Amino acid sequence: MQAWFEGLKADFTLNFINDNRWQYLLSGLGQTALITLLSGLMGLALGIVIAMVRSTYDKTADNARPTLGRKLFGVADWFCRVYLTVIRGTPVVVQLMIIYFVILASVRNGTLVASLAFGLNSGAYVAEIIRGGIMAIDNGQFEAGRSLGFNYLQTMRFIVIPQTIKNVLPSLANEFIALLKETSVAGYVAIQDLTKAGDIIRSRTYSPFMPLLAVALIYLVVVMFFTKLVGILERRLRSSDH
Repeated sequence: MQAWFEGLKADFTLNFINDNRWQYLLSGLGQTALITLLSGLMGLALGIVIAMVRSTYDKTADNARPTLGRKLFGVADWFCRVYLTVIRGTPVVVQLMIIYFVILASVRNGTLVASLAFGLNSGAYVAEIIRGGIMAIDNGQFEAGRSLGFNYLQTMRFIVIPQTIKNVLPSLANEFIALLKETSVAGYVAIQDLTKAGDIIRSRTYSPFMPLLAVALIYLVVVMFFTKLVGILERRLRSSDH
């Protein structure tokens, strides 16, 4: 037992203490957090816009007059459907590499490119979450907005979207957690995120167990932290309904 403990201590020292290799993990965690935050904000904004377009088209499909504006809105809805189909139907790592090596090959800011790629991916899932929330809102809320003198956009902004966000907030939080884990593939485009940091340590010490275990534990702790926050949020939302 003592020999095993001594070997574990030596392995820990080799991977994290020598040459201050623990700083790779700290730097990688910061990069992962930055990419997750930027892509999460982008995905939320994009998802709200797409959800509004799709839900509006679906809600007015039966009663709308065939005007030019309606046809243009139909084109916008078609583009949104294509976007959702392509993004949800292809792996995120493939999307990341296409954007990094093909579409934005001239851009040298890997963090920005990765945030854009993950934001586009997250936006598709956020859009469907929010669209489901909008479609669940009773039509009487829209009538209430009209009775207050609001146009459709004002009704969505001041009445429908706030209620929708409240209802789907736990699902959005879970999507954020999933996004955090998805950013682990950022190393495919030479971004030194948390997973890549562990890989760098492994390549220098030739000891795969300790670096990979450290990376897994860090992800686990962060995810457990956000999961706890989501649980607290859900309980507060349920209590506010009473």
